[in-house]
Amino acid sequence: MSGAAADRPRLGAVVALALGALAVVGATVVGWNEGLLDALVTPPPLLRAALVGGSVALGFVLLARSMAQLAEGSERDVPRLIRAVRLAFLAVAAFTAAAGWAIGHPLPLIIAAVIAGIDVIETSFLLLVVGRR
Repeated sequence: MSGAAADRPRLGAVVALALGALAVVGATVVGWNEGLLDALVTPPPLLRAALVGGSVALGFVLLARSMAQLAEGSERDVPRLIRAVRLAFLAVAAFTAAAGWAIGHPLPLIIAAVIAGIDVIETSFLLLVVGRR
């Protein structure tokens, strides 16, 4: 593999790592801003219903993609397994966000952002480590 091609997966992992950190920082900032948090948690009812439905649909799509990657991959394809686990955790985050909007409480939304952020950070580190081999 050429040097430029080898750098692309690492660059993608570094970008994902930065986005994961941004999600955790964003959840923290929003969690401390009561006005912004209230606006995000309890938007107008029609928008709230769309957010719940969209989050549930996204969760099922991510879960299906995770299961497909697990079924297609071999035990030796560690990067694929790591990405499949990432998709499964992102599905959990989407379902958690849907619950937050459904009950109109901020805690599940903050938890969803933390799940997504920490998972992306963790799996990005794992992909960087695996890519070094």
